[in-house]
Amino acid sequence: MERRWVCLAVLGPIGVASLVYIVVVRGFVEGDADHGLAWPLLGALPLFVFGMWLLTVSSSRTAVLVALAATAMLAGSAYETFVQRNIELLGEPWFPLFNVVGLTADAVATSALLIVFATFPDGVPERRWQRMAVVFLWTPMLVGPLTLLTTPHVVMPPYIGISGDALPNPYAVPWLEWAATAVHYLVYQPSPAVFLGLAVLGFRALFGEPRVRARTRVMAITVTACLVAFSLWTFLPGLVLVEFGVYASLIALPIAAIHGIFRYGAFDIAPGDRGRLVARSSNLLITVVYAIGVATPAVLLSDRLRVVPAVLITTLAAVGLLPARTWMQRWIHRALFGDRDRQLLMLGELGARLEQAVEPRELLTRLAEAVREGLGASWVRIRLASADGALAASPEGVAGEVAGAGEPVETCDLVRGDERLGRIEVGARRRGEYGDAERMLLRTVAGQAAASVANVRLTAQLAEQLDELTASRERLVAAQDDERKRLERDLHDGIQQTVVAQIAGLRLARNRLQRGELTPEELTELQDQARETLTDLRELARGIHPPVLSDNGLVAAVESSVARFPIPLTVEADDGVRAERFPADVETTAYYVVREALANTAKHANATRAAVGLERSNGHLRIAISDDGDGIGTLAAANASRGGLANIRDRVAALRGTVSVSGNHPSGTTVLVDLPVEREADRVE
Repeated sequence: MERRWVCLAVLGPIGVASLVYIVVVRGFVEGDADHGLAWPLLGALPLFVFGMWLLTVSSSRTAVLVALAATAMLAGSAYETFVQRNIELLGEPWFPLFNVVGLTADAVATSALLIVFATFPDGVPERRWQRMAVVFLWTPMLVGPLTLLTTPHVVMPPYIGISGDALPNPYAVPWLEWAATAVHYLVYQPSPAVFLGLAVLGFRALFGEPRVRARTRVMAITVTACLVAFSLWTFLPGLVLVEFGVYASLIALPIAAIHGIFRYGAFDIAPGDRGRLVARSSNLLITVVYAIGVATPAVLLSDRLRVVPAVLITTLAAVGLLPARTWMQRWIHRALFGDRDRQLLMLGELGARLEQAVEPRELLTRLAEAVREGLGASWVRIRLASADGALAASPEGVAGEVAGAGEPVETCDLVRGDERLGRIEVGARRRGEYGDAERMLLRTVAGQAAASVANVRLTAQLAEQLDELTASRERLVAAQDDERKRLERDLHDGIQQTVVAQIAGLRLARNRLQRGELTPEELTELQDQARETLTDLRELARGIHPPVLSDNGLVAAVESSVARFPIPLTVEADDGVRAERFPADVETTAYYVVREALANTAKHANATRAAVGLERSNGHLRIAISDDGDGIGTLAAANASRGGLANIRDRVAALRGTVSVSGNHPSGTTVLVDLPVEREADRVE
């Protein structure tokens, strides 16, 4: 069995039995005007009810201490009642032992409450000296055995109203009587422990870390009010207003504890349970306080009122405090769970707000504002999703201050069918935390708004498609001019580069002729190249790809350039790339890019060898053209706006590809071209 249930099973019956005994004896058996019921009913009862409730929801050590202190207060009051109504017991030889019960009950209440105050809200002070001081706060518990052993007379509880100076204590040890004075001032008068406990609480509330100061501030103010009220009660006894202040401050203690539960998770209450448990404890405490408020006038003024006036005042108090009780319950419920009426009104107004918004950003902004108002959130942001469901990095609708807000506390997706349209992200609540009701409201709002968001997105997409259609018509008008430019570019990048290569070959042939090294076969090869160039020119004039490219594919077309290239050239491609036929525009672009890059190498690089590599990976065709020449330089390549590199970039950009130029070690240049092969429509199919 858990510790809390054991404590509840032990402390609950003790407290209830003590309270019943006090009420029966003082209120019914004797029933005199000076009944003394104010302290047990107005002072100890609210704390006892709260302590017993705490044991049902928390097993923390602090919760046990609260229940222990309240039970000890009632037990001490029952002991005082018993002794005051049985004075003859004072002469019994065993009475000094029995008196230890009353002393211990008061000491337990004092020590337990001091520890609760000093360690609030989680039961663990932050500094080492504070933890050592908390251990010292248990010293009042020694009052019973220490006074029994050191004091030759009976030491009565301080609030019983009976002096024990004339009652001999046969259990006192003579050689320990020297310590009686110290025991009296250090233990019986628990001023040192009280001062130390309040010092720990005050230091944490005033000089602790910001988080500690915030968590202890309300409890420190409440304890200070109790201290002031009890001080006035000591020096100004008999004043009704002072008594009322004492009991009001005692009732404020569980209220401060409830505040600690709700805001900071006092007594180890989990975040998800705080709102629900605070609502239950608040309703219970309000009921007890209402009953106390109704009974207070009759209890405090019983020695001054007759029966009829007392009954009349009690009735008027019950009727007058009923609206206050109802208002308090509604206020707490609204503080914990939000204004339900306002939230329902928000749902009703949300549709009208969304109907008035025509732009996506305006709609999302209004939606964010409505969610923020309805949930009482510090901020709300709404992010839309792309076609693949990925959320955008920046929000489209924002309400509140989201700069530096961090991660959201609650989220809810905007879903229509199987498509995620976006997500509502909610920051921390301005007061309290979100409960199940707020999460349900958020889901309801998201479901209601999803259709509007989808419609607005569809309208925006249709507008974009209309703009694209208009732009396509404009492109059709310029198609003829673009075709002329394409032919000009193909002529430059294709036939012209072939002719350049042939000129370089003729230059080499002339040099070999001068040295007497030229063979007829070399001239025959140049003649064949010229004939192939003529064929390519005819094909280009008819708007057809080079025959080898159309018939055999990209790799074969590139390899056909090896024999005509004036320096050694190698082509590397795996069997998959050789066998694959790429889309016509990809093959054409890749072919002319290779031709352009090799022409630049032949004309400007002074290279001794070159290489072309083709690779197919992740839906992309990657081409690497490298040489060991002088190198163009990365910066010059990046800034080139004319010439071969500019032509390469233009061609690749038309297919949404990329081009990068880097240097080789120790010399040379590498041109890397990346062309997307798979289209979005192909992947969808």
